[in-house]
Amino acid sequence: MATITTTYLGDLRTESTHVQSGTKLITDAPTDNQGRGESFSPTDLFVTSLSVCALTIMGIAARTSNIDIKNTKIETTKIMGTNPRRVTEIIIDIYPPQKNYSIREKRILENAVKTCPVAYSINPEIKETINFHY
Repeated sequence: MATITTTYLGDLRTESTHVQSGTKLITDAPTDNQGRGESFSPTDLFVTSLSVCALTIMGIAARTSNIDIKNTKIETTKIMGTNPRRVTEIIIDIYPPQKNYSIREKRILENAVKTCPVAYSINPEIKETINFHY
């Protein structure tokens, strides 16, 4: 059974449905690639999946180690290249809540990000820069 179904809506826009939950997601081509830029582009989703995965795996590690990371925020920057047009770098800035994390807790959180399945799936030619801001 499919995990996601996607329909082309026309005018460089798609609608994807998560089969299990019914949640819908719209994508739009970016303005620098003939689109309207009114929603996530496919490459936006690609870099977002790394951020979401990092937070999810951090959450699992935090829950297991009793570390409070609620309200952690991530800012993700996508760098595009040409010839071929593709993502060449993903910069992730992670902002945990301002707490006095121990060295051990920081190590647990930082190692968790490195074990994210999306990170393992990204082509090694794509530069990943991850910065923690405690």
